Amino acid sequence: MDIKVVKVDYNHPQQAKDLTDLLNAYALDPMGGGEALSESVATNLTTELAKLPHAFSLICYVDGKPAGLTNAFFAFSTFKAKPLVNIHDIAVKAEYRGLGLSKKLMDKVEEIAREQGCCKVTLEVLEGNTPAKQAYLKAGFAGYELDPEMGSAMFWQKNL
Repeated sequence: MDIKVVKVDYNHPQQAKDLTDLLNAYALDPMGGGEALSESVATNLTTELAKLPHAFSLICYVDGKPAGLTNAFFAFSTFKAKPLVNIHDIAVKAEYRGLGLSKKLMDKVEEIAREQGCCKVTLEVLEGNTPAKQAYLKAGFAGYELDPEMGSAMFWQKNL
């Protein structure tokens, strides 16, 4: 089995298609919301990502077929005065799960983060996504708290 992790060139037609197809497969999964990407998102995704100098994506290919995806973004830690990387999406197609592909993707994100002098890598996970939580714990991720009296950090959102 030939497994390769490739940093996506958003302007490369096949890589752009592979990224969009993988993200759509993730969107269709219950952990991704269970709905396909809109036509507008599918059409514009890689063009818009290419405009963002702080964005990067990785695709894991198994025997030349797109099997897993990570979309990540550089940000900044004010408490450390250093850059960080946030993994926004990480997904492995159902038929490729159990091969350690998420670990390979996370390892590559960590390599890129270290090369850029980042202080940490962050991500979010749904409470009910037990397989992902297990994979993230195994890779060294954990929830955090600054003060036990204040409790654990929570990730919230407000749609605009």
